Amino acid sequence: METKDIKKVILAYSGGLDTSIIIPWLKENYNNCEVVAVSADVGQGTELDGLEEKAIKTGASKLYILDLKDEFVEDYIYPCLKANAIYEDVYLLGTAFARPLIGQKLVEIAKQEGADAICHGCTGKGNDQVRFELAIKAFAPDMPIIAPWRTWELKSRDDEIDYAEAHNIPLKISRETNYSKDKNLWHLSHEGLDLEDPMNEPQYDDILEMGVTPEMAPDTPTYITLTFEKGIPTALNGEKLGGQAMVTKLNEIGGANGIGIIDMVENRLVGMKSRGVYETPGGTILYKAHQWLESICLDKETMHYKQGVGIKFGEILYNGQWFTPLREALSAFVDKTSETVSGEVKIKLYKGNLTPASISSPYTLYSEQIASFGEDDSYDQNDSAGFINLYGLPIKVKAIMDEKRKK
Repeated sequence: METKDIKKVILAYSGGLDTSIIIPWLKENYNNCEVVAVSADVGQGTELDGLEEKAIKTGASKLYILDLKDEFVEDYIYPCLKANAIYEDVYLLGTAFARPLIGQKLVEIAKQEGADAICHGCTGKGNDQVRFELAIKAFAPDMPIIAPWRTWELKSRDDEIDYAEAHNIPLKISRETNYSKDKNLWHLSHEGLDLEDPMNEPQYDDILEMGVTPEMAPDTPTYITLTFEKGIPTALNGEKLGGQAMVTKLNEIGGANGIGIIDMVENRLVGMKSRGVYETPGGTILYKAHQWLESICLDKETMHYKQGVGIKFGEILYNGQWFTPLREALSAFVDKTSETVSGEVKIKLYKGNLTPASISSPYTLYSEQIASFGEDDSYDQNDSAGFINLYGLPIKVKAIMDEKRKK
């Protein structure tokens, strides 16, 4: 579709630096097209305050604010928690979780509005452009996509601020606090400025918003008990909580104890390395508790295989491949292996650390009687000799044959 034929554009709108200037830019470069802004409420909190007024003042015809918090937790976060999905050992995928859901909703609004194109403000260097566009292609394969960062004359965030100032667009940031952030119910990420140099220690006291550093956490430990049913957290300290309330409450508790602060250099999908600081207090608690519960509920072979599934699941989500047959198949595997992951985990939180205080499950595979170092009638230790002979037979045969070859 040619530029002149685009009359109405759906914009994924956050009200941040990128999307704030995209509204007037679209109208300037696409024949004064109508811009319909769409914001997904996935738990940004006060970031959504005043968003409608700002969008309309900068040229949008309307703003949709979609409350997706429950769907975000139940359909994306919890399935990934059950899978122990993680990227490069530490990243709990906070940004990646939300993108497939938002992309799907953008298509729904585009069809409802009869729009000619969908626009996003993702940089051409990042992962989000891939995540958004793969989700859009899954539900509207022929929909034109506008990605200004690939075509406009602006080359940096400083250039964007210059553009905003020239067009009288209000911003909540300054050049000195111009971190690139992504916030939702699950996490908060920080990138850019001094963090771009891995030699610089993050100024945590200045940037943390979801909690405190371990040094500033209480000098006494906090204990909590989480209840799981089929891999899903259902209660905190005996109180039944829905997904949104569970994550919110654990963010408060974890943040106060300095839990879930990650500083990592990650390998982006597009090929470069990127450094970021992530705050995921509640998510860190949930992941650890879930893994500890699985340690007594899953047999060895299933548990070890599932560890590989968690890595692959994390890569699939990180790479924007949520709406694929492989992800659906892996989710089916995870659902099956989660059928017995039910029970309670008591956790000790202390100055950034988590340790299990107790683990129990009606489906436990741990037998104190069999594992005990004391006297028992359940295990004949003489059986181990035959097992070792068979288990070690390949090693023994190789040693014998090597000796023969030396003669």
